[in-house]
Amino acid sequence: MFSLPFFLTYQRGAAQAVEVPAGFDWQGHRGCRGLLPENSIPAFLHALDFPEVTTLELDLAVSKDKQLIVSHEPWFNPAICRKSNGDSIPVKEAEKFLLYNLSAAEIKEFDCGSYGNSRFPQQERMKTWKPTLREVVEAVRRHPSGRGAGIRWNIEIKSQADWDGIRHPPVEEFASLVIAELRALSIDHHCTVQSFDKRALQAMHRQAPDIALALLIENILGFDSNIKELGFKPAAYSPYFQLVSKKLVRKCHKNGIQLIPWTVNDVKSMRGLILLGVDGIITDYPDLIKSVSNAP
Repeated sequence: MFSLPFFLTYQRGAAQAVEVPAGFDWQGHRGCRGLLPENSIPAFLHALDFPEVTTLELDLAVSKDKQLIVSHEPWFNPAICRKSNGDSIPVKEAEKFLLYNLSAAEIKEFDCGSYGNSRFPQQERMKTWKPTLREVVEAVRRHPSGRGAGIRWNIEIKSQADWDGIRHPPVEEFASLVIAELRALSIDHHCTVQSFDKRALQAMHRQAPDIALALLIENILGFDSNIKELGFKPAAYSPYFQLVSKKLVRKCHKNGIQLIPWTVNDVKSMRGLILLGVDGIITDYPDLIKSVSNAP
């Protein structure tokens, strides 16, 4: 059901090189997950090596000592992480290693890069850990190119109602932790905070209406229903890329909302989305970007 809007529209023309509009927002997903371990400092630094990348996308969890940890799951994914001694983490025991039950120092003892990711065979293996948001921002600022000073951030709050107080703090507290750190790092006006959890965005909107927000979408309820449920117009609407249609692009732009789909990992789809009029693209493979505007 997801494939109809996008693939029936511009796939034929997408085989040709397209012109990328000025100001287009290319986002490195979890740094550059297709090339280096996701949400790791090396992945964010490598993403900066691609001059087209304007935004670094990442996910946040919370540790026992209330540090913001850059991690897609609020636990250690057994498929890509190992204990400090190299032992694997049985899937049935993953819940024993919730980040919310561990300190930031304890979290660093786990290796989340040496064993690769079977979904991304090109990904280089290296020993690395789940860093704090502060560590990532400070490392990016030290990038020798100097690009880190002007990079934008797309920061996802990973929350849901049945996780409150168990896998992360209650959502209002989670939002306040994020706001405080964004302001402390002086990136609050150089970032967007995104979430699938409308409660998290509503909390952000109440506590810090000056911070740009993005609504992540993987449902088929449609633009009007999702915005009505959210209760306000976010800066960006960010659906799964196969949900994008020309009609959705028009609705977003009519409402002054940017449309930035996720996660787009082939050149043909990137070209098709640009032809549809999206404002940016989130990708695991920033090395593909240069091919979008090059003749095949």
